[in-house]
Amino acid sequence: MTTDSPTPDTGPELLPIATTARTRAALRTLIRPDRGLALTGIGILVAATAVGLLVQPLLGRIVDIVADGRPAGDLTLPVVLLVAVAVVQGLTTTLGLTRIARLGETVLARLRERFVERALNLPADRLERAGAGDLTARVTGDVARVAEAVRSALPEMARSVLAIVLTLGALALLDVRFLLAALLAVPVQLLTARWYVRRALTLYADQRVANGAQQQQLLETIGGGVTVRGHRLEEQHTERSAGRSRKAVDLTMRSVNLVLGFYGRLHIAEYIGLAAVLLAGFWLVRDGAVSIGTATAAALYFHSLFGPVNAALVLLDDAQSAAAGLARLVGVTDLAEQPEPAAGEPAAGKAEAGKAAPASVPRQRIASSEAAVTVHAVSHAYGPGRPVLHEVSLTLEPGEHVALVGTSGAGKSTLARIVAGVQQPTSGSVTAPAGTGSAAAGVGEHPVVLVTQEVHVFTGTLAEDLRLARPDASDADLRTALATVHALEWAEALPEGLATVVGEGGHRLDPARAQQLALARLVLADPALAVLDEATAEAGSAGARVLERSAEAALAGRTALVVAHRLTQAVAADRVVVLEAGRVVESGPHDELRDADGPYAALWHAWSGSRTTAPHP
Repeated sequence: MTTDSPTPDTGPELLPIATTARTRAALRTLIRPDRGLALTGIGILVAATAVGLLVQPLLGRIVDIVADGRPAGDLTLPVVLLVAVAVVQGLTTTLGLTRIARLGETVLARLRERFVERALNLPADRLERAGAGDLTARVTGDVARVAEAVRSALPEMARSVLAIVLTLGALALLDVRFLLAALLAVPVQLLTARWYVRRALTLYADQRVANGAQQQQLLETIGGGVTVRGHRLEEQHTERSAGRSRKAVDLTMRSVNLVLGFYGRLHIAEYIGLAAVLLAGFWLVRDGAVSIGTATAAALYFHSLFGPVNAALVLLDDAQSAAAGLARLVGVTDLAEQPEPAAGEPAAGKAEAGKAAPASVPRQRIASSEAAVTVHAVSHAYGPGRPVLHEVSLTLEPGEHVALVGTSGAGKSTLARIVAGVQQPTSGSVTAPAGTGSAAAGVGEHPVVLVTQEVHVFTGTLAEDLRLARPDASDADLRTALATVHALEWAEALPEGLATVVGEGGHRLDPARAQQLALARLVLADPALAVLDEATAEAGSAGARVLERSAEAALAGRTALVVAHRLTQAVAADRVVVLEAGRVVESGPHDELRDADGPYAALWHAWSGSRTTAPHP
């Protein structure tokens, strides 16, 4: 595998994190379509909590009956009412929590869909600068943390807050002095919450970043294990992994100490509040202002606040952690939502809009030129001082097949991705006029398709994998596409034919067959322009010719730009373009360049001379 992007010297440039205000705004946007469900769920929980508040007065009534020495029959009504309260509260609480949980799952699904959609549309070079670990940590750890908060913390937080508010109101109804006594605990609780929140948000955000860096290091070490061992770099990489792990562990221990301090302060608040309510009850009963049952109800009310208050403040831990994860997810969606320049308006340091949109989005098609694709003065750099392309200009005529050749690092893959529209150039433009390719009368929704050597086989049946390119394709269309790339024979020989499950956990396809599958998807998409970036590189010597025949068949009748892994692909192309150090140094037919005394001739003689049987046109 070759890459044009140099490895950064100062570490990855992590994806952005949204501000608190932006995160709240995004959350409101996610909830807005289900406002009715939210209001209904909260209303039912209010009713359930209000019914539950009848327990303490009923218990106080029982205390008064016993203290006054009344007949045992007087206890019947309070006891029956307690049972009724329990039943009604249980039913309404279940209904309310169910609706709140449904709201949370709906919002979570919407968030996941939006994140995946936007993440897939991020510029390739931006993801490369961030590293795979950062995005992996967000799509796994952060999504999981938000999901956990939605499923457990959100319903419990809603119920706890309602219980606190209504219980304080009930204390005031008994006697406002009970409420004033209970409020003595509030300053300690507020100071505790403030102390915790100010430290937790930054700490959890740092913890997420550290976990992402740790994952990135592990991915690089394990993924490059052969190279690491070959260069005897085991100790260096082990130390790097250990260093990032130590940082993650240190942050985790800091968060544990933070939580322990948080609980300790809460216990102090509980002691102050309960002592104040009991003293207030003693004085009020002694003065005859309230009965023993009323004082008992007040004490029970405050004691019943321990659970909701502690739950709300403890859930603050989950809320802060989830908020940090949500901010990281919103940061990705906002990055993908950044507006592009209007058509025809060049942006400083950026490419013009329409020529570098993601491949899944139809690119702007300009009818003012007869050329299929025009690359004008395109330059690109993967960071300051790391230029890869230097004002490259290139024209592909309708139906023309152009092969890009050059040494490793010449900029071939970068130029291919820019032409395909999956990467923005630093400067310059790429335009694609209307009416090009095999579907000149009406190009479908895929004006350009990029196929690289890194092909993924999606989990599902072979038919489902193929229909990713064209969901409405019939089985006959799938077989035609497979036959076009010479893959129908082995596809029908699979245990269940097109219904065979492939991908993770399914029938394994070797690299050559996986590449034929990708080429069959290209045929189904029927793009005006096809870009192949070393799409036959994964095949061994035995399968190389088969894959080249498949690629040739898939490209028939359409405009194509091919990054040639083997120079036999250059022989078959209409024109060969040679890149050297990010610049076009030669362009012309294979025979002409081979016979000239230039860079392509040197490449050809070096390549053909290394083969036992040198191919010759």
